[in-house]
Amino acid sequence: MAGVLLVTALAGCARSSDGSSAPAHGDASAARSPAASTATAGVPPLAHVVVIIEENKPTQAILGNPDATYLNQLANSGAVATNYSAITHPSLPNYLALTSGTTAGITSDCNPPGGRCVDRAPNIAQALERAGKSWKMYAESMPSPCSTANTSRYAVKHNPFLYFPSVTSDQAACHRHDVPLTQLTHDLAAASTTPSLAVISPNLCNDMHDCSIARGDAWLRRTVPAILASPAFRSQRSLLAITFDEGNDLNNSVACVFAGPVARSGARDSTAYNHYSLLRTIEEGLGVPPLGTNDRHASSMASMLR
Repeated sequence: MAGVLLVTALAGCARSSDGSSAPAHGDASAARSPAASTATAGVPPLAHVVVIIEENKPTQAILGNPDATYLNQLANSGAVATNYSAITHPSLPNYLALTSGTTAGITSDCNPPGGRCVDRAPNIAQALERAGKSWKMYAESMPSPCSTANTSRYAVKHNPFLYFPSVTSDQAACHRHDVPLTQLTHDLAAASTTPSLAVISPNLCNDMHDCSIARGDAWLRRTVPAILASPAFRSQRSLLAITFDEGNDLNNSVACVFAGPVARSGARDSTAYNHYSLLRTIEEGLGVPPLGTNDRHASSMASMLR
């Protein structure tokens, strides 16, 4: 299968300490946020955004790799950010960056609600609720809604909303919003039940963390068609974004693919983007203001949309 031409930028970052760290008032990753371009048109309005986050693979391990046949098919028919990077290492700070616009000073894969392992910064869930819009986190193999207990296949560190006190302080609301992936089929049945923002975390095998790229790609082949064929995607302006939390120690560039009716077919954008850019794109598309400095000053990915 023809591979996608890559124009990747090596953006490796030194691995942080694995010890838990108290949230800092500032965010050292701010300097890595790409500057917003005043020449780029804004993101057109979006009805729904679905984000799937895969694990620990640099760009060159995915794009053009025959073991990722389905993801490359989506890339070839949709839009690809060829110079997209994660923020740091390890996993958790990247998930927080994508959903709150900061790493909150967290430098490890610590578990909530232990001590200081929380992100008290404004987050995308709060912003959407204030705007009267909906959100859900779908975690595969999570044993019950809003669960902070790791299992052999479910990792809490891949469920960023459980690190936000604004979410976990109301357990009833948390149980409605932070749910096992099995609920996705029900929610996709109608555009009215599909959340404005859906974040999907496959389990530790299907996200390519513990199992092969081919295994993760097969999961995408089983899961993505139902999203793209749902009423929300067939009748409304909806976007599917697939990216990876981080690359590896030598290269923190990661793949970011846009699919669905609003993805610009065949677009290959070599602008330096990162997770703050994707967050900025989600904010603009869903009509909520930036959460903080990092996403406010990041370039939106509007050129990949139509």
